[in-house]
Amino acid sequence: MTSPIYAIGDIHGQLEMLDQALARIEADGGKDARIVFLGDYTDRGPDSPGVIDRLIEGQAEGRDWITLLGNHDRMFAWFMEEVPRHDPHLLIGYHWLHEKLGGSDTLANYGATFADRTRLEDLHTKAKALVPEAHVDFLRSLKPMYETKEIAFVHAGIRPGVPLDRQNENDLIWIRQAFHQVTDPHPKLIVHGHTPVKKPTHYGNRINLDSGAGYGRPLTVAVFEGRETWVLTAEGRHPLTPAT
Repeated sequence: MTSPIYAIGDIHGQLEMLDQALARIEADGGKDARIVFLGDYTDRGPDSPGVIDRLIEGQAEGRDWITLLGNHDRMFAWFMEEVPRHDPHLLIGYHWLHEKLGGSDTLANYGATFADRTRLEDLHTKAKALVPEAHVDFLRSLKPMYETKEIAFVHAGIRPGVPLDRQNENDLIWIRQAFHQVTDPHPKLIVHGHTPVKKPTHYGNRINLDSGAGYGRPLTVAVFEGRETWVLTAEGRHPLTPAT
């Protein structure tokens, strides 16, 4: 019998929701359950440092936890480089500290608040002093994809028509329309987050688990046994089947 795999959608600093999700998984599959986290651990929510701490602690305890890279995680990691790096995928005028992206919320979680007309170099110096190096190391350790025989787990999606082993990291953490508009089968079932939806949705060739925790909506946990899928709630498993 295939051991179940659990996946958790975009967390965005929601530590309380994460702890509730982990408790549900342990009740369903035990402490040794394999969990794939789909990225975006930081930004927007109230406790990005706590989320990263929880993930680091679990991995240090030997939990079977696979942590994938999200675009928000990479933006945070790039900001923490010796010279802050801007993600060129962003629209002109946008940056990690833009109010729509939530980087300033994450820095405030660490105590790195700033006033208007603060110089970036000064904020960066403050952040380097307040963000633990272990958190930066964690962000830099994240992987862009995890595969089983039947499923590929990624943050955002894949570039259609490109073999899975030749996918570009930028697509795996940022892609939207070019991926969403394809209805033909992919090489594997693609499980992703990145684009908030009102509820977890199965599209036949892909499953979106980003239910908008970054905006205060419930965090989604899914269970996979082969390609068979359930949403795991406080009341137990509920089948997740292709939308009609």
